[in-house]
Amino acid sequence: MRTRLFVGVAAMIAAASPVAAGEPTDALKQRVDRVVTILAQPGDHRSELRRIAEDIFDFEEMSRRALGPHWNARTPEERREFVPLFTDLLERTYIGRIESGRGGTVHYVGETTDGDEATVRTRVVTAKSAEIPIDYRMRRKDGRWRVYDVNIEGVSLVNNYRSQFNTVIRSSSYGALVERLRSREPDAAASPGTPRSPRRN
Repeated sequence: MRTRLFVGVAAMIAAASPVAAGEPTDALKQRVDRVVTILAQPGDHRSELRRIAEDIFDFEEMSRRALGPHWNARTPEERREFVPLFTDLLERTYIGRIESGRGGTVHYVGETTDGDEATVRTRVVTAKSAEIPIDYRMRRKDGRWRVYDVNIEGVSLVNNYRSQFNTVIRSSSYGALVERLRSREPDAAASPGTPRSPRRN
């Protein structure tokens, strides 16, 4: 499926519009503001951006959901191995997009909470005036709100990876998926689809 998966991370470099919202939105916006501040300074910011990504994204929960039913079949050792491999895939695939996406504006348009789960709805207006709806699904764990999925124009990041990971595992094996992640193949089946052009109003 072709989609701009993880453009939600790139959106963090945009200027955030003011909004009165609840705790999940506030938690997300704090990280956005940190990224904006960092990118306003000269130099290489990749290590700092990775730290912020690891602060706001719950990569263990994303890994569990991305593997779906295959997660339950994994041993504790396999799970501990998979999480950093998946995290590395996300970071190295998209970190450049974070640095190259300056010039847009993030509008926080709504928040829905249900216990320890929440959805923060945003609309990114790019420098070319294209509007991209991006929803962040968040959960509260140990008193912190963190993102476990990003929905871009109705397409779920986690669901996309789950579909592709499932294809690799069923057609080959879980070990084959791990080897693809280890190899860092940019065109591996475990990588997301080709980005589409922004939708214009």
